[in-house]
Amino acid sequence: MIRYLGSTKNLAGCAGGLLGLVLYLTGVVGSFWPPVVAGLYAAGALLAPPEKVHLVPDVAAEAGQLRAGLETLVRKVSEQAGRMPEGSVEMVRRIAEILDGLFARPADLRVNPDVLHAVTTLARVDLPQSVETYLNLPWWVSAKRLAGTANSAGDELRTQLSLLLGRAEKIAERFYAAELHQQADHTRYLRDRDESPGG
Repeated sequence: MIRYLGSTKNLAGCAGGLLGLVLYLTGVVGSFWPPVVAGLYAAGALLAPPEKVHLVPDVAAEAGQLRAGLETLVRKVSEQAGRMPEGSVEMVRRIAEILDGLFARPADLRVNPDVLHAVTTLARVDLPQSVETYLNLPWWVSAKRLAGTANSAGDELRTQLSLLLGRAEKIAERFYAAELHQQADHTRYLRDRDESPGG
């Protein structure tokens, strides 16, 4: 209801209703003014264009939420550093840092839907699931070797984080590819200029 009050249809209907009041005040419609005002309101509301449908989410808002979520995750992991396997806290921080750098540029993510989907999945599902699964284990279970393997839950977490870090780095390389090429082109240009006789 509140959304409708600011909608194009309501505004157009109000303009029609105001026209009906003007017609009444100028004596054009006489005592039939209430149905005329209502009819002009309805006509304006029906003739107004529909509200725009936004199927693509607001990337900037979503990126802000994901950045906040990553910050919370890193804080919680840091608080649980004593339970985390050696090196894992730093890997979580590194993954979050890479993703945060990507989310800091929502306009660029919007035009690159593959990268947007990949970083969103990494930040919203993969990284939290790996860390939460480990931290939700009792400490004595996480320290034991897993049945049928030589690995503990801590080893598994380190492996998962290593894979996620590699994935984050690949995504970032793809995201920054144009800028990396531009940097390389500029280096070539400077070299060529330096080597040319008039340089």
